[in-house]
Amino acid sequence: MDLNFYNKMDDFTLIPKDQIVFENNYFFMIYDAFPVSPGHILIISKRLVPNYFELNEEELVQLNHSIIKAKSLIDSTFNPIGYNIGMNCGLAAGQTIFHFHCHIIPRYQGDTQNPSGGVRGVIPDKQHY
Repeated sequence: MDLNFYNKMDDFTLIPKDQIVFENNYFFMIYDAFPVSPGHILIISKRLVPNYFELNEEELVQLNHSIIKAKSLIDSTFNPIGYNIGMNCGLAAGQTIFHFHCHIIPRYQGDTQNPSGGVRGVIPDKQHY
């Protein structure tokens, strides 16, 4: 994978076809160029929409199927023991590429000192309650 290519990318429309690990009518999947953990997959909409809240009803249904497919792909190679599923919607949420994508992040024993609180860790002071 050419990481310099991804450093120059400001959207997902330029991703080479050979990087796609799965696709259906609404989404395609790639391994994240800057993975949080081994096997980290991005599910990306084929239609250019900025975030989750702009997906139509059929895309929302197919997103769930795509999440299950991504998990299956990751499980078959990486054998994680857990998952985080994440979408950044808007600047305040940390979104930097305004083309819908969903992170499927496999989790492994010991990959963080204390995983309790899960996605609440995006605001560190709120992770443990």
